[in-house]
Amino acid sequence: MKQNKILALKYRPQEFKDLIGQEVISETIINGIKNNKTPNSYLLTGIRGVGKTTIARLIAKALNCEKNLDKKITCENENFCNSCSEIVRSSHIDVLEMDAASKTGIDDVRELIENSKYSPTSAQFKIFIIDEVHMLSKQAFNGLLKTLEEPPSKLKFILATTEVRKIPVTILSRCQRFDLKRVSSDKMQEHIRNISKKENGNFSDEAINLIAKASEGSVRDAISLLDRALIFQTINSNKEIQGDDIRKMLGIADRSEIVKLFKEILLGNEVKALSILEELIENGLDTKNFLNDILEILYLFSRKISLGDINKKDLTVSEAEIELINNSSKNLDIQDIGLFWQLTIKTIDDIRFVSNENLNLKMYILQLMHLKNIETKNFSDIEKIEVSPKLKLNLGDQPKDSDEDSKKETTVKSQLKSTDQIKTNIYKETDNKNFKFQNEIKNFNDIVKFADKEKEVDLKYDLERNVKLVSFSKGKIDISFNEKLNKNFIKNLSEKLLKWTNERWIISLSKKDGTETIYERTIKESKKNLDSEKNSKIAKKIISTFPDAELVKVEDKNE
Repeated sequence: MKQNKILALKYRPQEFKDLIGQEVISETIINGIKNNKTPNSYLLTGIRGVGKTTIARLIAKALNCEKNLDKKITCENENFCNSCSEIVRSSHIDVLEMDAASKTGIDDVRELIENSKYSPTSAQFKIFIIDEVHMLSKQAFNGLLKTLEEPPSKLKFILATTEVRKIPVTILSRCQRFDLKRVSSDKMQEHIRNISKKENGNFSDEAINLIAKASEGSVRDAISLLDRALIFQTINSNKEIQGDDIRKMLGIADRSEIVKLFKEILLGNEVKALSILEELIENGLDTKNFLNDILEILYLFSRKISLGDINKKDLTVSEAEIELINNSSKNLDIQDIGLFWQLTIKTIDDIRFVSNENLNLKMYILQLMHLKNIETKNFSDIEKIEVSPKLKLNLGDQPKDSDEDSKKETTVKSQLKSTDQIKTNIYKETDNKNFKFQNEIKNFNDIVKFADKEKEVDLKYDLERNVKLVSFSKGKIDISFNEKLNKNFIKNLSEKLLKWTNERWIISLSKKDGTETIYERTIKESKKNLDSEKNSKIAKKIISTFPDAELVKVEDKNE
């Protein structure tokens, strides 16, 4: 069975010194255990395959190792004590591993808490390792809170997750958190090379570099890819595995071929570009990997344009690639790179919805060519025209041609923008009839008049009944309001003021108590006028003549 064990398990670190890329975290945990300053719960976060579960088991082994109680006992790799051996075999009675992805409910956590009440059977600590802890339900997390904060003295929790943002803050605050980082390419290559030698593998440096790069910093992914490559090698054990073999196995395109493809795109050679793409597809091109490689190439072009020539000491870029990039970037600017980048990102998103990925890639190449050729097509012919001295014209006498040229230039610039970059101002072209209102709004009452004149019924209603004026100045209004105010009032008023005055107004809400609303003031004035008129001679004379009469309203004849 050992011969058939997959490499990721076969070369799983069994001691802290075997870990790669996590030296600082290892040292911190070891020092904490040596000084007897261990937290109630550990939280290990990071991407897949960087060693979260492995470190959790190493912590369990370090806490429960028999060497802690008896210094005479030797416990090291290939010669572990009984406790560590049981943890390696996942058979230790006091070290329980729970997969939160399959046991997400409060009932599972309740069972865990019930077990936590009992003291460890044979070890120093009872340890609960909860993998993918972010998958627990909200009720399950709440059930863990009290136990995490004040667990029994002989109980330790070790939580592992790839999605730390999904864990409640109340849980995070009760744990000692360790963020596991991606393993660097250099360390990954060294690790892969050592394992390949032990497994009698024969790999070129380029092949190992491609495996390390494809793993994206995940040790498990790198070892799994190496396992595939070793199986691939068994077909011809004497042959050295080259970079091209790894590319075929992973569906990765040769980056020099991608640079050549990009060169043809920039030159506008449509047939040649599609021919190179079809050749890459026939060699087993993976669409997503290809587009990610395109993004890397675009980044290298932007480095060349912004920072100058790429340093030949940069091991991530070959000399052939550097030469191609230096030669092909002469006719590019950073705006072109930005457009290509956005189109590539959009194409990656489109892959999910298009069934024929190869067709999608071909369309993507044609779109790239179109973006590059927009400006060339519009101005290439104009640049070639030489005006003879006899046909020299006074530009001031030809306003129409000048206008047409400016329109053409505007069209070209707008074509180069993506639809998300173009913002339309619906009031930019204001009708001439609206300019008669410009600068006529001198006070708050003028706004009400214009709302009435423009038949903005809802706006006029809010202005009169639900708005209290705090301060008014040209271009700025401070108001307070009641709970009946329309939720879109400020937006509507801002748009109308822009339309009426051709100027932007700032409308701010104030906590200060403003003046009375126009409606309240009107009611108050009507009542005052009514009381005043009741005491007038005419009103008294009418009431004396008609005793049943009552004065209920006073109107201004001019209104």
